[in-house]
Amino acid sequence: MDYKKRITDELLKIKLEAFGAALIVGPKGCGKTTTAKQIANTIIEFEDEDNRESLLKVAETMPSRLLKGEKPILFDEWQDAPKIWGAIRKSIDDTGEVGMYILTGSSSQEVDTPHTGTMRISRLTMLPMSLYESNESNGDVSLIDLFNNTNSFEGCISNLTIDDLIFAICRGGWPRSLNLKSDKAKLEIAKDLFVQTYSVDINKISNIKRNPQIAQAILRSYSRNICTLAETKTIFGDVAANYDISEPTYYSYLEDLSKLYIIDDIEPWCPAIRSKTAIRSSKKRNIIDPSIAVAAMGISPEYFDRDFKTLGFLFESLCIRDLKIYSQSFDGRVSYYRDRYGLEADCVLHLNDGRYALIEFKLGEQEIEVGAKHLCEIETLITQYNESEKQCKLRLPDLKIVITGTKYGYRRDDGVIVVPIGCLKN
Repeated sequence: MDYKKRITDELLKIKLEAFGAALIVGPKGCGKTTTAKQIANTIIEFEDEDNRESLLKVAETMPSRLLKGEKPILFDEWQDAPKIWGAIRKSIDDTGEVGMYILTGSSSQEVDTPHTGTMRISRLTMLPMSLYESNESNGDVSLIDLFNNTNSFEGCISNLTIDDLIFAICRGGWPRSLNLKSDKAKLEIAKDLFVQTYSVDINKISNIKRNPQIAQAILRSYSRNICTLAETKTIFGDVAANYDISEPTYYSYLEDLSKLYIIDDIEPWCPAIRSKTAIRSSKKRNIIDPSIAVAAMGISPEYFDRDFKTLGFLFESLCIRDLKIYSQSFDGRVSYYRDRYGLEADCVLHLNDGRYALIEFKLGEQEIEVGAKHLCEIETLITQYNESEKQCKLRLPDLKIVITGTKYGYRRDDGVIVVPIGCLKN
């Protein structure tokens, strides 16, 4: 099986240059173990049934014996042998070396370790695959290159049709699905992850018996409200209408779904360009991969022949997923902007050096004009604010981008760059 390179590959190498060990976390099925195996020189798998009993016995009685071998050593499903954490921590303290160990394991099980591992074991969050990693985006447009040399953009052409995008949304960025032969089989992976989440994993993450029907209902309501500012009472009301659940219990379900890296809300960007009461400060509802939302709603690619509105929200979720993945390579973060006057940017991509891009997601060609207008209005608002503000001026956006599901990318006369999602990479 050919390994598709991941953005996490280089991030993991950097972690191992800086720390004694790296712990890769993220949703089930995103490829954590496979990626770790590309770098590891020694692999210990606690779920290997042929050796499991003896490995666990050693890990329980003398875990330091498992630290022998060519470094880095990968401990897969390390949570089954929690004492290995303390042994790794001590080994790093004793030797002072870096790049010795990698830990991967199930996102559905939290382990209470006696030591945090701070400054020794560094966490690295891995997401599902982006369209570029799955070889569906041609990667003609680099985000960081746009920041570094905006004038270099001369247009681009995407190879993805609207049907290709619909299928990618429904299939998701799950590595296992890419190696399957039939489209029907590829769609089954996200469905199974959804079922596993509400029926099995949510019971393990906090060791609390959960009602699978309630967990399923929460995910369905979340999915129906994906990439909106739906209030908590809206989703809670959906669930409480059919199930006897208190608000504190509802919040505990949400917390567990976040720990499982399934719920992945977007934080607001709150610059001081309007009064505090004008800025929407609630989180934008989102799920780690749009395919989970598709599975939760029980729909198929054919459904979108008659519902482009829902498709638009799922397309936004797909774009946010990819931007989060791409921005990991340059330490970026993603937020959104919206105020009570209707002014919005679906996404604000911040770099750690202060630069940022205002971004709108528009599936079709006809919507691009509206998206570009929003971005230019926010830029104008910041300019006006800076004219009256003498001390704490706001930085103007370095980029204004409309990311689309269309074929052609180009630069508009107003400076807005139109880029198909099928052309983007980090």
